Order: sequence, then structure tokens, then C-alpha cells
Amino acid sequence: MTVTELVARLPGPILIIGASGFIGANLLRTVLATRADVVGTRLHGGSWRLEGISTENLAYLDLLDPASVQGALDRVQPKVVFHCAAYGSYSFETDVERIHQTNYLALSRLLAELEGRGLHALIHAGTSSEYGTNSAGPSEDAPRRPNSDYAVAKAAAGDLIAYSGMVRGLPACNLRLYSVYGPWEDSSRLIPTLCIAGAEGRLPDFVDPNTSRDFIHVEDAVAAFIAAAARMGPELQGRSFNIATGRRVTIREVADTARTLFGIADPPRFYAMAARRWDLPDWFGNPENAAVALGWRAQVAFADGLADTAAWWRQRLGTHQPEQMSEHSLNRRDKNSISAVIACYQDADAIPVMHRRLVSAFRSIGVDYQIIFVNDCSPDDSAEVIRQLSEIDPHVIGICHSRNFGSQAAFRSGMELVSSEACVLLDGDLQDPPELIPDFVEKWREGHDVVYGRRVRRDMPRRREILYKVFYSLFDRLSDFSIPRNAGDFSLIDRKVIDWLLRCNERDSFLRGLRAYVGFRQTGVDYIRPERMFGTSTNNFRKNIAWAKKAIFSFSTAPLDWLTTLGLGLFVLTLVLMALLAASKLLFPSSAPPGVVTLLLGIMFFGSLNIVGIATIGEYIAKIIVEVKARPPFIRSAIIKGGRVSESQPPRQPLVSEA
Repeated sequence: MTVTELVARLPGPILIIGASGFIGANLLRTVLATRADVVGTRLHGGSWRLEGISTENLAYLDLLDPASVQGALDRVQPKVVFHCAAYGSYSFETDVERIHQTNYLALSRLLAELEGRGLHALIHAGTSSEYGTNSAGPSEDAPRRPNSDYAVAKAAAGDLIAYSGMVRGLPACNLRLYSVYGPWEDSSRLIPTLCIAGAEGRLPDFVDPNTSRDFIHVEDAVAAFIAAAARMGPELQGRSFNIATGRRVTIREVADTARTLFGIADPPRFYAMAARRWDLPDWFGNPENAAVALGWRAQVAFADGLADTAAWWRQRLGTHQPEQMSEHSLNRRDKNSISAVIACYQDADAIPVMHRRLVSAFRSIGVDYQIIFVNDCSPDDSAEVIRQLSEIDPHVIGICHSRNFGSQAAFRSGMELVSSEACVLLDGDLQDPPELIPDFVEKWREGHDVVYGRRVRRDMPRRREILYKVFYSLFDRLSDFSIPRNAGDFSLIDRKVIDWLLRCNERDSFLRGLRAYVGFRQTGVDYIRPERMFGTSTNNFRKNIAWAKKAIFSFSTAPLDWLTTLGLGLFVLTLVLMALLAASKLLFPSSAPPGVVTLLLGIMFFGSLNIVGIATIGEYIAKIIVEVKARPPFIRSAIIKGGRVSESQPPRQPLVSEA
């Protein structure tokens, strides 16, 4: 059975952890060639290996953050997980604490989180470094003698996979990869360095010619991952497999093959490059167990694989510099990827302007970005405008709703597809100026988790502006926690806050209230809110009252407290009046009032009070009904990417857990 056929038969969705890495990127591209229900994770922005991959198939994940891991698993709900994330395999990755945290501790938390989720298979990318100095064709049960912190951490990870599979019953296995090479490998590694130099008609410097490797083409490595996932069962759980050719290839053979391939007459310069401390003369694997249990053998000969890789690099070097394709030269600054989520309704004219201003803002601060336009069933041609933008800008994706669900549902819909370290929420009418985003990012990088726009003035009639300020003041006073005044939805929200917001399962949500509810470190940036650039606002007095009711009844029980206090006060007042009337009747029998007006006013007062009380309680009951029904907060009818509109399929499980 071919790799394509095996990929098609895997249960989905599929999650590839570490898709910005060499193995992960090749896995992601291979799976995407056959099916769309795959998501690859990344940690940093500017991932050169993910060029051309739709943001719908990408997600941000920090393995060292338990909330991020749980949030990603909750959203994707994978049946197959390919774990390709690692730290320490490159000579410049020297943080010992991070080596153990990433390769062992983070894996431990991930395995625990995956239990009980109906997982079909987890395939972990191990390494031949686990064997250390026992490197000459060892079988999987041979003694391991790790000779680096990375080897120790990966050996411990292999033991953890064995325990999880054999003792705890998790469908997981470990693939000990040998020297994988091929397209998308880091330009600082041996084979890419050889291909880059060969394209220039020369050979690079080499180490000891007797140093050996077991070179395996990435196409074969990917096939091993797919085969392991397809065959996962009790007989594979907890086991490790050598993914190797079984052939020892020396550096001298590498140089000779390259001279023939590139037509280079000059002799190679051996010993001109310092050897790494883990370089060994006999380093090759024994793949027999993989052949028996996985039905897998390497198919690509080294000479053929080198020729394929060289052709890929020749094409790549026509448009990119080698240093742009190396982990060593990447800007590893945290907080350098942002997604914009724009709620659109009757904003067809504003969408191109919004896109242009967003791109300008993101480029001005040099961040990796994603732009998500959510068309909330707008009656104009917003969907077509978004499609045209996505055709010319791969950073743009669109979401179409089956009907108008409101801006709050639109924001949530977009936030579920955010794959960056933070998102910015904006209304599509350009009243939220994108030019404020650099100020938001500055505050974010200072350590704030939420940065909201604070409206110091609005371009609107003075009377309406006063009413808005009165509402925000009242809302803040009535709420059970502090609510920023004059702050709308326009805000930058950190990834961990996004994860917590998405775990708030309210159907009738009020995001600016939820944003305050989840807490974390928040601050505001002042700005003047302009009028709409195009068209007229769909807001009116009735809708504003509805917004006010939603805010107060979602985040305050003060109206019920007032009713209780008023009821008790009136009860006491009634007792006092009864006592006074009784005393008056006894002491002054002839002075008792006729009572018609008093009785009428009393009935009207208490009747009105009852109606207000019932109406207030009814508002809370109505919200309870909405939540208990557990209807989805929105329904996507289509996803727009790359100029194409594809029908959005209902999720296999609810987007939010049922009540």
C-alpha cells in the first residue's frame, strides 16, 4: 500500500507537533497532499519551512505551557499525533534545562493530557543519539550509552513512551531516526552545506573521512511515521524502532558521491573542519524490527537522494539566501506573531482598506501575521471581496457564517482559527484604527497579557457620547469584578488568554466582559474612535439597550440584589404603616382616611414593582434557557483561502462542551 493510500486511511483529525521543524514540515506537506483535516503546530513566527501552508492548517503551541497544550488538543481533538518537536539536536542549542524540559518533561505532560481522548496513535520522533557510543548497528534492545544531554533526554523520552504504551495502554511508539536529509533541512547541516557548495562548483570542508553516518532520505522517514500510525495496535504500543537504511556511509563516500554529482575535479579537504564530540567512525542502524513490525524499509539510495536534494536546493537558492533557511539565524524573539480577527457586516467597501492598513501596521513592526476576516452573513459582497484578497495574499483567510450571529460570535469564530502568539480584535467598519497595533504590541512585549483600546473621545453627538460613558460607569459599578471603562472589543489578547476565553462556554457571550473576567495583566491605550468610513452604522437605540442588558445580566447579580433589598425595605415599611394605621384607628376613630387614592396608588406601586421584578428575573431565566439549549454560538458555512471558497464541514464534536 502506498504512502498516499495509508495517509487517506488514517483516522482524523491529525495533529503534527513541531511542524516548523525539518521532519514535521515534510510530514505536514505529505499529509496535506492527500487530506485537509491536519493541523501543524509552531512556536515562533517567521517559520520559513511553512511557506505556502494555509493558516487554517497551522496552530500556535508552546509545549512548555500546559494551558497551551490543553487548548490545542481541545480545539483540534486529534486521533493521530505525530510528535516531531525537539530541542538540542543542533550544535547551537545548548540550554541544558530547556533540552530536558522540551524533550522529556513536556512529553510527559502531553502523554498525560492525551489519555482518555480516544487517541488512535502517537508517533514520537526519537533519535539514534539515544544509543550514544553504542552506535554500530545496535538493535532496539541493545544497551544505550548516551554521550550528550540531548541523548540523555531523548533516551528518557523513549523510556517514557515504553511505560505509557506497555503499562498505561497509550497507543504510542518511538521512532529512532538516523541521519535524515532532504528538502527543508536546515542550511547549516552537512547535506544542505554540500548542496549549496556544489551549486557553486566547489566542495565544503569535511571532518575525518572515516566518520560515518546512516543517511536516510526524508521521504523514507515520513513513510515510516505514516506506516507506524497506520499499523498502530497493541503489538506496537510502547516499542521503539530504528529508522535507518542499515548501511554505513563514510564522509569519504559522501565527498566522492558529491564530486560525481556536481562534476567537481578538485579533491576534498578532509580534517579541515572540527569534528563534533559525538562524531563516531561507526554510526549506522539495524532496521530489521521496523521491516517486520511496520512493513517499512528505506527505498531511496543515498546517491539518488543526494541528487534529489541538490535539485531542490538549486531551485530554492534562486529566490532565497542560505542564511534565511537556518534555525541558527532566525530571530527567536518571543511575541513576534499576531493574528487579526475582523468581524465584518456590511463592510465590503471597508475590507480592502482594512487589509491594506493592517499589512502596513504589521510590517512596520516586523511580525509574522495572519488576517482572519469573519463575514457574518453580510448582505453585500463581503465574501467575494475577502476571496479576492485571499487570492493575492496568503496571509488572509475568510470565514463565512450561515446567518448573522452577531459580532461576539464572529470574534469567537475567528479566535478558534488563530495560530499566532496573540490576536487583535477589530470591527470591520474601520472605527478601530489598525495604526494603534504597534502601541498594543509595545505594551504586550512589556509584559501585559491584554491591551485594550480606551476611547477617550468619539466622533459622535455629545449626547450619545455621554450616554456611552454613563453606561460603562454603571457597568463597572454593577459588575462583580472591575470592568475597564470606555473599552470596547478592540484589543490585543495573548495566546494564553485566548485559550481561557475559548474555554468559557457561554453561548450568549459578551467578550469585553469575559476579557475582564479571565484577569491576567491588562492595560489600556488611549485613542479617539472615529466615525465609520463607509456606510451607516447598524446600531440604534434599541440595539444599544440590548447590548446594555446583555452586559449587565451576564456579569452582575446586582438587579436581583436590588429587588431583594427593595422587597425587604417595603415589607418593613408595610409593617410600620400597618402599625400607624392601627394606632390611628384606635386613638382617633373618626380621623381614618377614606382610602381610595391611597389604596389605588398602593396597588399601582406594588403592581409596577411586581412587573419590574418579574421582568428582571425573566431576563436571567432567558439567559439560562439560551445556555441550557447548548446550541452552537455560530455556524460556519464556508472557509475562504487561496482564492477558493470551500464548504465548511460540521465538526465531529461540538466546538464547546455541552452543558
